[in-house]
Amino acid sequence: MNAYAHSTYKKQSVNTMTPIEIIVKVYDECERQLHRAVQFIADKNNAKAHDALDRAGGLINGLRDVLDMEAGGEISTNLDALYGFFFKQIITADTKKDAEIIKQLIPQICELKDAFTQISKMPKENVGGNIRQGAVG
Repeated sequence: MNAYAHSTYKKQSVNTMTPIEIIVKVYDECERQLHRAVQFIADKNNAKAHDALDRAGGLINGLRDVLDMEAGGEISTNLDALYGFFFKQIITADTKKDAEIIKQLIPQICELKDAFTQISKMPKENVGGNIRQGAVG
């Protein structure tokens, strides 16, 4: 598949996804970037570790940006606080090039991804309005 066809396919795929499915994809990519950062730190490649952590932090901020704080109530408030914590941990891990901090975040990201995966399988009428429509990441 050439680059144009791949790009078109990806755009079409995202356009047909529900907001929850997009969030699951964002968690997937965040997890992938965190794993990359751990490996880059182990390899002493600080520039690539920084890039991976910068991407992960951007994804977390994207998740935070789409929270509907007015309609979302306690769930959105808790997610906002959690995303703020994740972002601070990513910054600290990047500053210290500390893979252990990242290794502690990965299971938490996976747990949230799994929760959103379960939500994505629910009938749409059962899913509340904690997420605003909009682009993530």
